Amino acid sequence: MSRARPRPRAKQSGPARLVALNKPMNVLSQFTDDGKWPGLGRHLDLPGLYPAGRLDRDSEGLLLLTNDGKLQARLTHPRHKMPKTYLVQVEGTPTDDQLRALTTGVDLNDGPTLPAEVSRLDPPALWPRDPPVRERKSVPDAWLGLTIREGRNRQVRRMTAAVGLPCLRLVRWSIGGIEVGKLDPGAWREVDLGEVPPL
Repeated sequence: MSRARPRPRAKQSGPARLVALNKPMNVLSQFTDDGKWPGLGRHLDLPGLYPAGRLDRDSEGLLLLTNDGKLQARLTHPRHKMPKTYLVQVEGTPTDDQLRALTTGVDLNDGPTLPAEVSRLDPPALWPRDPPVRERKSVPDAWLGLTIREGRNRQVRRMTAAVGLPCLRLVRWSIGGIEVGKLDPGAWREVDLGEVPPL
C-alpha cells in the first residue's frame, strides 16, 4: 500500500486558505505520482497547500488542503475528535447485531475503537461518472453511513470487516461540517473558514 510521503512545509504566505477536493479513487494523498498511482497534482495546482490528513489510495471523497499549520492541526489532531462521516458500501446484508457492534466499538489489532454512529442508507446517488466498484452479483450489498472520531490507518475498512461486512467502496462525505457535496471527482472548491466547526 502506498503511503503519503512527508513534504517540507514552506512558511505560510498570505491569508489562511482551506480547499475541499473530491479525491478520486486510486489517487494518492500526495501531490507527486509514485510510479504506479497518480498524485493530487493531476487534479489541482495550488502551491503552498498541503493535505490536512490523508485518504487511502483506494478510498475517495473529501480531502482538505490548507496552508495553515494551526488549522491543519485543528482538523486532524486526535485530541479534537473531529467527526468524519463516510458512505460505505459493504458486502452482505447488515444485521442489527453487526450495526450494534459498530456503535459500541470494535476490537481491532491496535485496540478497541471508540463508538461510531451508524445508519442504513439507500444506495446514494453520488456523481454522474462513478468509478467501477467491486461487487459480486450473487452476494447482496448494502450502504451504511458511518461517523467516527478517530483517524487510524484504514479504520473504517477494518471496522466493517471485523463485524463480517467487507468494504466494497468507501467515500468520505464530510469532516466536521464540511461536505464534499456535489463536487465531481477531481474537482475542488475554496472553503469559507467559517465552515470549520469550533473546537
